[in-house]
Amino acid sequence: MSQRKISFSSGEFYHIYNRGNSKQIIFHDVNDYDRFMRLLFVANGSVISRNLSTRAKEIFEIDRRKPLVAIGAYCLMPNHFHILLTEIELGGISKFMQKLTTGYSMYYNNKYKRTGALFEGKFKSEHVSDDNYLKYLFSYIHLNPLKLIQTDWKEIGLKDMVKAREYLTAYKYSSHNDFLTVRPEGAILMTSLFPQYFQEKREFENEISEWIQYKKDII
Repeated sequence: MSQRKISFSSGEFYHIYNRGNSKQIIFHDVNDYDRFMRLLFVANGSVISRNLSTRAKEIFEIDRRKPLVAIGAYCLMPNHFHILLTEIELGGISKFMQKLTTGYSMYYNNKYKRTGALFEGKFKSEHVSDDNYLKYLFSYIHLNPLKLIQTDWKEIGLKDMVKAREYLTAYKYSSHNDFLTVRPEGAILMTSLFPQYFQEKREFENEISEWIQYKKDII
């Protein structure tokens, strides 16, 4: 069995990501996205069983006891996902990711009447040791959905920046809006264990806008 090139340590930050096997779609509809987001919360603790059909507000209010990791940002895309996190419990990242991906794979295979691996091997991980890069990842992760409305926006810049901002705000399957408003899904995050780059809503909005504008200006 192959081993990871990096080991996980408490107090360090990691960019975790993976995609569907052979780049297949892993989120087909609202219910799929919703199930994964609920698992982001429920799988992050010692509670291992729960009726995930419960109303969203109640799901995100359950007592998970001690979380395994702290999640700072995440984004779900049709065929992949990104999570920025730091470990709380020893071995917490591996435990959390196993619970998360196993739980979702079981749900997905049952719903779509399929067998076999859903994800493309082990989840990928990147150790984030540079403060500037860590701050950048909050923008990189949250800007991913723009590829759904303009695949080449990073290469040629956005054609409609107003539409882009509106799309990011309307996109429910990332933590973008949790930096701007209060919603039940905000319980997935534990940003207190991350550097406080965005202590106010306006600071986060400005950061996202600067990266969008930067891509436009370098054309």
